[in-house]
Amino acid sequence: MVGNVPVGGGAPITVQSMTTTKTADVEGTLQQIYALAAAGADIVRCTCNEIEAAEGLAQIVPRSPVPIVADIHHQYKMALAALDAGVHCLRLNPGNIRRAEHIKLVANEAKARGVPIRIGVNGGSLDPALYEKYGGRVTAEAMVESAQRELAYFEEVGFEDVKISVKASSVALMIQAYRMLADVTDYPLHLGVTEAGPTFAGLIKSSAGIGTLLAEGIGDTIRYSLTADPVEEARAGRTLLEALGLRERKNVDLIACPSCGRAEVDVIAIANQALEAFKDREIPLQIAVMGCVVNGPGEARDADLGIAAGNKRGHLFVKGQNVAVVPESEMVEALVDWAEFIMEHGVEAALARVDTTKAAREAQRDKARLLDAQGDDANDSGARIELIKKRVRE
Repeated sequence: MVGNVPVGGGAPITVQSMTTTKTADVEGTLQQIYALAAAGADIVRCTCNEIEAAEGLAQIVPRSPVPIVADIHHQYKMALAALDAGVHCLRLNPGNIRRAEHIKLVANEAKARGVPIRIGVNGGSLDPALYEKYGGRVTAEAMVESAQRELAYFEEVGFEDVKISVKASSVALMIQAYRMLADVTDYPLHLGVTEAGPTFAGLIKSSAGIGTLLAEGIGDTIRYSLTADPVEEARAGRTLLEALGLRERKNVDLIACPSCGRAEVDVIAIANQALEAFKDREIPLQIAVMGCVVNGPGEARDADLGIAAGNKRGHLFVKGQNVAVVPESEMVEALVDWAEFIMEHGVEAALARVDTTKAAREAQRDKARLLDAQGDDANDSGARIELIKKRVRE
């Protein structure tokens, strides 16, 4: 238990992030913690690198909406100070605090208070002795051995309230290390690709590493480490868990077609406008934005709600049934209005309030017009295939 949040043992996989403020800045740090919680973070970590940070934690912890983890590097006394401040969990880096008596003292203090510890192995700060043992490079074996050494110290004092991470900036190395660790321990695992980088590359690397392991059943809590606003970390973590079906959807799952020669609106712009419109609304529906009425409603028939463009207007559909026609300029607004109605009254009530036959007839009319104008093969792929066949036959 990290505060009131369970980790491991079949509990829902949790999302973590870390504040970027100075922990001594109590109000600024709390503001960021609240923003992280609103974005989907279940647990938040704050650095505790100086006495002023520990004093800040004493004021932050009782006002935080989520459990607080103190991040400790080098100074074991900061771990003790963080415990005095009332934090819900400690993160210790075995590569930075290496004296056995210091590690066991912190474990004893944590045990007395019922506070868990994360053994946070990091490929970038491995114990020099292990680094040399494994040929002067970071290996999965070295990281796992680092975690096991720390566990051995904890076991000497009977401390078992532990979770472990073996993070690396290399996705392949991180995956290998966690797989190896999962084979030798049953402790909860905290997943992450450390120093993943700016948003675009960092999201890809983190999703590749964390997603691979989660799909294999490895991992109990996750953190995206992005060079970006930490709120983006929380959103990404939550979105990944929802996409994998590991957490209930909290907000909109927006699906959209990639666009093609048949699209009658700027699908990218409309999709981005819809994403922005739903960003702060907790509406856990799947909503589709499709570029045309030819294939759109059929391809998105399983969506709770969607809109497809046709003849400079939007054809709204609920669970695959056409329900309304709206001007192009009002497409996003209509999606929001209908989504809110469905959340309050349900799908059946949404369908009952309109003439679905009329809406379907309008959509069919626009579909026929579009096919007459562009044909069945708007991207000319059929013609290209025939050309290929002819060339091969010759």
